Formats: sequence, structure tokens, C-alpha cells
Amino acid sequence: MDRTPAAAATAADFLDRALLEEAAKKSGLLWVRADGQQQSRALWHAWYDGAVVVVGDGGEQPLHGLTAGGAAEVTVRSKDKWGRLTGWTARVAELAPGSEGWLGAVEELKGKRLNAPDTDTIADRWARECRVLRLEPAGAEGRQLTEQPGSMPEGSLAAAPMPSPVTTRLPMPAGLPKLLLRRRGR
Repeated sequence: MDRTPAAAATAADFLDRALLEEAAKKSGLLWVRADGQQQSRALWHAWYDGAVVVVGDGGEQPLHGLTAGGAAEVTVRSKDKWGRLTGWTARVAELAPGSEGWLGAVEELKGKRLNAPDTDTIADRWARECRVLRLEPAGAEGRQLTEQPGSMPEGSLAAAPMPSPVTTRLPMPAGLPKLLLRRRGR
């Protein structure tokens, strides 16, 4: 068995890549923070050909700050515990509509898009109105992951919710507990 530092680095890279890929495949959401942005945004995605692919803008999820040639920080949660599982730096590339990579990515994404108003013609709409981006892992010095079990950042990393006019916080009506208990008794 080869115990050289190069062999150990190769094994660590392989394990990093396996964790990254498995986490991205199983999670329904990931958080992406584009370079220059203050907050991460939750995005639904698919895993295709060694990278995360997302579709957005033009009536789909907003892709604020994600530009071709840029970089982004990606964080994936654990599907069963919902906690932070892993993170990595990604290179952002925009796939050209109709290209081989775009067609493959769209096929994967179509299966993940829930409640689409135009399931039969969704690829045509995406080609006209949306951008399909590829977020390819780009680790520094051979390391793929910036976060992983056993080496997570300190602190809670909790962020305040993004401002929205639809969120309100009012006290619970006084009669609600009584109403709920009465329904349970029936």
C-alpha cells in the first residue's frame, strides 16, 4: 500500500469529491452566495455531469449575482438532519441554450421542477427566458471542500431572513387554542 503524501492527498480528494457529489444529489436545496453578495440564497438544483446545475431568472428562481466566469460559495444541508453538511467554492459557467451540456442539464432539471405551469414546453421557455448555470467545484490546492463534518466554522452562522412585505408577526388570537382543543375532542 502506497503511504506517500501524494497518495494520501489523492485519497482525501476522492473522499471529498464523493461527499460533495452525494450531498448535492440527495439535497433538494442548496445555499449559494455569489462573490460580492452579502447573503446566501436557497436554490433548487440538480446534479449533472460532475457539477450542480440551476435554472433561474425569467419567471424561475432569482440568480442574483451569479455570472458566467464568476465564483460562488455553495453550502449543502443534510437531507435527514437539515443541518449544514458540506460547502465548497464553485466556478460559475452559463450553458448556451441548445448546446449538448444545456440539453443534458435541462433534462435533469425538468425532473426536479415541481408544479411547472408548462411541463410539456418548459425547455422552450427556459431557452427563451431563463439562464441555466453550471456550478462546478473549484477547490484551492487540490482540496474540494471548504466545510465538511469535523471541520465546520465556529458560531451559528444564522442569518436574518431576507426582507419581504408578506411576512408579518402578530400575536396569536386569544380564542385559537380553545378552538383547536375543541376540534381535537371531536
